[in-house]
Amino acid sequence: MEFIFLPPIAIFILSFFKINRIAMSLIALSIIFPAVYIFNNHFRNTLFFVDNLNAFVILVSSIVSIGISIGAISLKERINLSEDEYKKFYRFYGIFWLGVIISILANNMGLFWIGLEFATLSTVYMIKIIPSKEAHNEAWKYLIVGAIAIALILFGIILIYASGKANLGENAMNFYILEAHTKSLKPFLFELGFAIVATGMFIKMGFFPMNLWLADIERQSIYPVGALFSGILESAIILGFFRFSKIAMEVNYSHLIAFTYIYALFTLFIVSFLIYRSKDYIRLFSLSGIEHMTLISIFWVSGGYFAALLHFAAHAFFKPALFLSGSVIEQNGKFRFKGSLNIPVMGKILISALLLGIVSLPPSPMFFSEIFGFKSMIDLAKNSEYFGVMIFTIFLILVFLSVIFYKFVNIFQEGVYSYGKKGDVKKSEYLMLIWFIIALSVLILPNTFNYLEGIVK
Repeated sequence: MEFIFLPPIAIFILSFFKINRIAMSLIALSIIFPAVYIFNNHFRNTLFFVDNLNAFVILVSSIVSIGISIGAISLKERINLSEDEYKKFYRFYGIFWLGVIISILANNMGLFWIGLEFATLSTVYMIKIIPSKEAHNEAWKYLIVGAIAIALILFGIILIYASGKANLGENAMNFYILEAHTKSLKPFLFELGFAIVATGMFIKMGFFPMNLWLADIERQSIYPVGALFSGILESAIILGFFRFSKIAMEVNYSHLIAFTYIYALFTLFIVSFLIYRSKDYIRLFSLSGIEHMTLISIFWVSGGYFAALLHFAAHAFFKPALFLSGSVIEQNGKFRFKGSLNIPVMGKILISALLLGIVSLPPSPMFFSEIFGFKSMIDLAKNSEYFGVMIFTIFLILVFLSVIFYKFVNIFQEGVYSYGKKGDVKKSEYLMLIWFIIALSVLILPNTFNYLEGIVK
């Protein structure tokens, strides 16, 4: 398992020397070997563990990291960065990636938090890579909001630990032990801790009332930072939500449903409104990422594990590809671009496929995940005494999703290119786009569906 940590450490060390962008992407590619190994060889100790769930998440995040590293080969041609700034990006990318891997594999709640803290602090420096006043301000904003979120998560973990300390001792910090001994927990303390942990996680994912800060940060950052946020950091956070909520389901399922649904619906309402008002591609991608996270949370607590995991993986592949495509679409005209795809035909086909897939047009994996996710909600409603409320909730979600669908199609159809000349697509960008589209295609294979159905019984 130790080999899974080597690629990010190697990237961090090599960032102190002259950067070879192709070598960096090859180092990132090497993570596929330990990721596949632990995918097939699970283990557990007091600090780390690998089961079906986090083996899948680590494989997905590894595929995303490889794609982002390939896309970053052309970063210097797209954004005017000095060699030192370029080194700084890779240095903090290595720390960020290491922190995320630690969080995903952690069996200890404290270690999970340390991994998130690593990722949070390194992100602050990645946001500041462009030496602009706006980027500097957004880095400070992220530092403050991220610190609030991470403090809430820590406080919630302390309460959850306290809820099991009397019966489980020091093992109350252990995810695996907590999930196996939910009857030993003090319900009030656990639920209070869970609500605080979940709020911290939701803030980090841009949920209500922090919907705008994530979009602002990703707009002012270089494109790979938005890709890392959406494709990898959110993977580690949503995995934490999966872990904590599985325990919460055993403690009091109805409280979990009420808390998650109310929080997610508020978020979805505001995000759909902000998306309707949005005129900017990067902000659009960022806000729709929040929408995806709300749906994943709702599907998961509704018992639609297959739908949640399919939606999670599709989001993880779609969003980095689109953020990195932003550099192709905008062609160095970051703040003047209004839309359209005035690029070579092959690039136009690939990016159009991603843009149409993200709004769940079939055969997008998101089309299937939403169909199965809503089915799980209807199944839950049929077995609940709140059938009418649940059906109304599904209706509301469909209305919000319709607004988002309309806005994406509208921007796609009516965008205006402000330069009047055709942009280019670099070889590494073609490779990155093809890499992510292959990953998305694999998601809709029957064998993948069978595997996803078996991850959480």
